Amino acid sequence: MGTQQRQTTVHRDDLADRTGATNSAAPDAPGPVAEQRQSVPALTDDLLVLGLDVGGTTMKGEVTDAAGTVLASGVLATPQGEAAFETMGVLGDQLLAELTDEQRGRVARAAVVLPGIVDPVRSIAVFSSNVGWRDVHIGDRFTGRWGMPVLIEHDVAVAGWAEWRFGAGRGHDDVCVLILGTGISGTLSVGGRLLRSGYGQTGEYGHIPVRHADGLRCPCGNIGCVETVASGASIARAYAKRTGHETASAADVFARINSDSDAKAVVGDAISALADGLLGLIHAACPELIILGGGLAGAGPALTEPLHHTIAERLRVVPAPRVVLGEFGARAGLMGAALFARQGALT
Repeated sequence: MGTQQRQTTVHRDDLADRTGATNSAAPDAPGPVAEQRQSVPALTDDLLVLGLDVGGTTMKGEVTDAAGTVLASGVLATPQGEAAFETMGVLGDQLLAELTDEQRGRVARAAVVLPGIVDPVRSIAVFSSNVGWRDVHIGDRFTGRWGMPVLIEHDVAVAGWAEWRFGAGRGHDDVCVLILGTGISGTLSVGGRLLRSGYGQTGEYGHIPVRHADGLRCPCGNIGCVETVASGASIARAYAKRTGHETASAADVFARINSDSDAKAVVGDAISALADGLLGLIHAACPELIILGGGLAGAGPALTEPLHHTIAERLRVVPAPRVVLGEFGARAGLMGAALFARQGALT
């Protein structure tokens, strides 16, 4: 990717015709998200974007050009509650302050991707249990602060879309992306279209019950959800229960599967639960690829190969999809934020 910067100054008044974006719809916009969602034009290649990926522990941000070259980057701790939104503003301020005047004049649009439940049309962060906010109206707080249109979206929707369109799934129309970490969720693309619920949510695959009879109670209130067996925290917890080793992480457990029978059993149970949770989706949509992202994807072939084998064993009437690792890894959310800001829509 090139690093040479154009020296043509773009004035703020000239950006409107080239960005075509305004902030999200008014807070009282009626109807489901799917009916209200509007796309904005893609940016021209000479313009820059600001992307923020907000997580439960930290938030990361970058200013990038059309080739993906990072011109400014930063990380701040995510505070609890509505204070997190002020920290997002501060991070954006810091990144923009690192740029030259010429570069700052070319930053045309920003995207902020958020965890939890997000209403991007009405610009509301509806709920995040991890960060602790509820019904926070974002409105034009970032647009006014940074002097540019700002798009708001769900972090998993953006990360999954980026992996499908620009990462490991590019060139394929039917793709499921799973983000595996503290929780499990993902996206599904069918016939070249990203599927969203009527209210904009992505796939809550981690809350598909797969252990009805003898499973653990999930924080969602159900019994035996996929997350209670196959998330990173659940794998570490199950290993600790079997061995008493309470300091082992999920990555540690995967690293021990060839020499530790307890680790092998815990990972085998997690993969079995994950496969069970995916079977209905595979029969309904027949994805060509299942792409794994998030922290657990760091296990590599120790996860992808047995998951593919387990799924294939359980299918009779539809073909088994390939199971591959995402290309963007832990950067999927941040890459997605930049690409979303540049493209203007998850299409």
